Amino acid sequence: YLVHAQVPLLGHHTSGVRKEFYRTEEDWTKHIQHDPGSKLRGKLLARGIPEEQLSGIESEAAAFIAAEFANAVDAPEPDPSSVEQHVFAPTPVTSEEGERNPVGTEKVIMVDAALFAIREIMEKHPEAILYGQDVGKRLGGVFREAATLGEKFGDHRVFNTAIQEAYVVGSTVGMSAVGLKPIVEVQFADYIYPGFNQLVTEVSKSCYLTCGKFPVSMILRVPIGAYGGGGPYHSGSVETTVLSVKGIKVAYPSNAADMKGLMKAAYYDPNPVVMLEHKGLYWSKVPGTEDAKATEPSSDYILPFGKANIVTEAAPDKIANGESCVVITYGMGVYWAKAAAKKFNQQVEVMDLRTLFPLDEELLYERVKAHGKCLVLTEEQQNNSFAEALAGRISKNCFQWLDAPVGVLGALNLPAVPMNMGLEKAMLPDAEKLAVVLKQLLIS
Repeated sequence: YLVHAQVPLLGHHTSGVRKEFYRTEEDWTKHIQHDPGSKLRGKLLARGIPEEQLSGIESEAAAFIAAEFANAVDAPEPDPSSVEQHVFAPTPVTSEEGERNPVGTEKVIMVDAALFAIREIMEKHPEAILYGQDVGKRLGGVFREAATLGEKFGDHRVFNTAIQEAYVVGSTVGMSAVGLKPIVEVQFADYIYPGFNQLVTEVSKSCYLTCGKFPVSMILRVPIGAYGGGGPYHSGSVETTVLSVKGIKVAYPSNAADMKGLMKAAYYDPNPVVMLEHKGLYWSKVPGTEDAKATEPSSDYILPFGKANIVTEAAPDKIANGESCVVITYGMGVYWAKAAAKKFNQQVEVMDLRTLFPLDEELLYERVKAHGKCLVLTEEQQNNSFAEALAGRISKNCFQWLDAPVGVLGALNLPAVPMNMGLEKAMLPDAEKLAVVLKQLLIS
């Protein structure tokens, strides 16, 4: 049932802004007639509920509230050392499990890897539901990322919503509270902002504010990045904005196998997870992204968060002689870096972060210290980005091992991605631009 009630403010606005400061007696008297509590009480009496029963319920509720208030007042002050507890609920996913490359299995594109992961989840877990704009039967998502799921699982588990991201995100709080596991999506990263209030004020804070009793167990899928002249409202990167919110985990897979493994890990994690999925990697149609296709992992494959991957290695002798560097990146940046690395005769190592929170800081710092030179690569506008913040963290933690300042390469600092393909290319990083920067870094 849905109850839509207009509730007038009958008390004070705040303890410091009392009602008599700004409301007349006439105004207050008018609105008290619409008090839904009084209306409900009157209707119950009219339908034969005895006054004694209602008074008893009210007295019982008042006594309960008074007792709980007294308990709160008398409770000891919390230990200051506990202030960092309950940001996240413990996750059962701590190690890589299942087969990543089963024998005799065909390669799949990234969008299908996500689809297959969710299908396997929904087959095994009846509490899993999927909803968002256009994900239902007829379309199955604007990228076909939910194709066939509506037909297979029915409208009660896979359904469309209104074009209202605040509802899509905010509703996961209630869904999770009653034992469901919502997997929801916004159609493009650029549209996450109407739902951002719910992500910040409700989803991210629930576990912490309830001392771990009510973590919001949900997955928010976000197609992201520039692809094919999508223009200013369909090409944005939002990871820095999302990462500014504490209390959520963020994955950014670069290939089909990682997509499936991380999607499974996200499902079994009791905390809110944002899956950033680059549209340009969905089908491996962008030249140079063929490796985004991968052998489909087994149905029990799980890839834990916080485990980066070295996708291109540098030669040991180059590292030993101080003639190497490491590029730290994610998403489309992995393919720009792999292409650029081919120009430098095994001098460039490429690290795929896979998840942006939590980070694999252990491997990250280990590789930076081994090379002495590093560059953080991102598709986002560079100024004030996650990449710049990460570069600062690397500088702080690896300073005495560095042979050069930590480099950063991102998009130009423009307010939007142009629709014109030539201007889009001019704005974004690519392998050629990266190679120029790496050449300077290696000789520094």
